[in-house]
This record gives sequence, structure tokens and C-alpha cells, in this order.
Amino acid sequence: MIEIPSDLHPDLVPLVFLLGNWEGAGVSDFPGAEKCNFGQEVTFTHDGRDFLEYVSHTWVLDNDGKKVRPLESESGYWRVDKDRKVEVVMIRDQGVVEIWYGELADQKPQIDLVTDAVARTGASGPYTGGKRLYGYVKSDLMWVGEKATPDVELRPYMSAHLKKVVDPSEWAKDLKDLPDDGIAFFK
Repeated sequence: MIEIPSDLHPDLVPLVFLLGNWEGAGVSDFPGAEKCNFGQEVTFTHDGRDFLEYVSHTWVLDNDGKKVRPLESESGYWRVDKDRKVEVVMIRDQGVVEIWYGELADQKPQIDLVTDAVARTGASGPYTGGKRLYGYVKSDLMWVGEKATPDVELRPYMSAHLKKVVDPSEWAKDLKDLPDDGIAFFK
């Protein structure tokens, strides 16, 4: 069930399905880079203003699903307007800053994004743009990313399937007026 926080900025209600902590795994495959399975942690939070804060960390997984080393990190801010147009400003650890534009699908929690602007530092690798598709499917968050470089046409390079992480302390704060011994609760 998707819950709308009382302090969520009203403009962000269409993006509420993204809120929370997500964990899962995916596959990375792009010419010139190591093909690998990866783990991912994603967090979407809000502070009452008109944007969601986004943070993602990925790491290479070995054949047993254990962390080997960091893969990518990115962070940014997501906004949506009254016409369901989405804009994202994102910074990646590889020295890339991106501006993404897209929209929410009609009648379903799905977001299609495409890069509008890309800025790179001298240390970053070749990159000219990308596309992403995010979808909320059966309470899970799934995404696929496409990437282009001067030498490689736009093609899929990463995808992941993430599950919502629920902190038990969040449940506990909803349990009010429980007796200290816990036994009376069951009587």
C-alpha cells in the first residue's frame, strides 16, 4: 500500500510511489566496460519542499551475491509539475552532471526520462546521453537505463529490480499505549 505522508508537498503526490528505501540487484552490460551483476541501494526522501531527494549506490557482486567493490553512485533532485512532467538534476561520481526530462505515464506509476543536458569533467569517461524508465510493479521498483557515447549508439546498459526496505522502528512508532510487559496486549 502506498501511503502519502502528511508533510509531503502537494506537487509531489504523483511521485509518492518512489518514496522510501529500496534494495535489490541488477545487471550492467556496456561495450568497453565489465559485464557484471550489481547490488543497489536507492533512497527517495522529502523534506516538505517541492522535490524528492534521490541517492543511489551500486556495487559489483560476485557469483555468490557478495559485494566486491563500488560500481556507481549518484544523487539528485526530482520534481514533477501539474501536467505530470518530471525533471531530474543528477550528479554521478564519475564526474557527470545530467538534467533529465520526462513524464509520468497516464494512469500508472511509470516514469520515462531522457537526458536534456550532460556536463562532464575531464576525468569522466565518454558519455553523451541516456534514457531511463522507472516503474512501480507489484510493490517493487524496477528500472532500466540506456546510455550513449560518441562511439556507442544509445543502448540498454543497466537494469535492476528493487524491493522496499521497511525499518521495524517505523512500525513501532505506530503502536501507541502498549503496556510495558507486552502480555496485556494479548489478553
